[in-house]
Amino acid sequence: MKLLKGLGLLGLASAEILWSDDLTTDGWEERWVQSAHKDDYGKFTLESGKWNDMKGLKTSQDAKFYAMSSGFDKFSNKDKTLAVQFTVQHQQKIDCGGGYVKIFPSDVTAEDMHGDSEYNIMFGPDICGYSTKKVHVIFRYKGENHLVKKDIKCKDDELTHIYTLIVTPDNKYKVLIDNEEAASGSLEEDWDFLPPKKIKDPEAKKPAQDEWDEREEIPDPDDTKPEDWEQPEHIPDPDAEKPEDWDDDMDGDWEPPMVDNPDYKGEWTAKKMKNPAYKGKWVHPEIDNPDYAADDQIYAFEDFGRIGLDLWQVKAGTVFSNFLMADSAEDASKAAEGILEKMKAEEAAKKEEDDAKKAEEPEDEDGEEELGDDELGDYEDMADMDDYEDEDGDDDMLDDLMDEDAVGKDEL
Repeated sequence: MKLLKGLGLLGLASAEILWSDDLTTDGWEERWVQSAHKDDYGKFTLESGKWNDMKGLKTSQDAKFYAMSSGFDKFSNKDKTLAVQFTVQHQQKIDCGGGYVKIFPSDVTAEDMHGDSEYNIMFGPDICGYSTKKVHVIFRYKGENHLVKKDIKCKDDELTHIYTLIVTPDNKYKVLIDNEEAASGSLEEDWDFLPPKKIKDPEAKKPAQDEWDEREEIPDPDDTKPEDWEQPEHIPDPDAEKPEDWDDDMDGDWEPPMVDNPDYKGEWTAKKMKNPAYKGKWVHPEIDNPDYAADDQIYAFEDFGRIGLDLWQVKAGTVFSNFLMADSAEDASKAAEGILEKMKAEEAAKKEEDDAKKAEEPEDEDGEEELGDDELGDYEDMADMDDYEDEDGDDDMLDDLMDEDAVGKDEL
């Protein structure tokens, strides 16, 4: 298929825009193909986002895996900047599900793409409950997938957000959210692509204490225990009196109960003093790692040919759009600026809707506002989840499904 230039079209257009699709052109079902690897994948529909007119691919079925992709002419980012950008709108108030893309080599086919298909890059937000709200950035390097070590927070509201990844030939990267930097740094430092440059010297051993004293303070050898220090911890109660009805023959010898000794001072220890032999904490010396070898091509991939939405969602309703791959960070930024203007209008429209709903909500007798549709919807969704778990009588079914697509297991 011939690829054309333009943000609204598809295109291997120039040295700048490598490929893009904002879903405004006809024939999206020909460009985006559902995988046939399984017959129960969730269906994507073409819809505009909430509070905006940006068309996109929307997840439409709850508790489903999704697998759809679009191919383009093969290209390499060797000696070039790579910018990957797309928008995500979790208009369903997502509770658990992926919002990321995977970029595959050209030998991955649309019909067979699935969770175990090898990809070059996985990038985008992932949310599950309160604990997982992160931006995944995973690169495949020498046959293994490597997850960024930084914790990059994603957005979890109902509005549209722009996610941008920029990788440059100097092995540097940037992650932007809504065209603002969320993370940046070195590929070598923020991923475990390479073994460490330095390792602990295997020949070095920690010296004995008389050779290397790590104690900052020691007992004062001149301090002595006072003569009156030794006192019992408990003594007979001096105020106790033998009961009048106590019979020594019957009850035995009477002894007063014991009480805490007010003169007891505890175990004596000598005062501390600075250790004149203190040398500080011993640090294991390091040597150059013989297994380390620098690689100035970590960033480079020889073959990009397909982008896919391969993910799981508990509650459907996410809209993906404004896909862009370019060899210029400036082109990605320019495209983002246009989207940001639409996002401002979207935010204003949502606020107007929320204000109108709030004004219509009746107050109860105590003056407290009743739960709105969104809050009630959350409780209903929780009930739906219980129904889903109970269908097969197996409370662990949903967890098993999640494990099947977990990054720690399959993505990595």
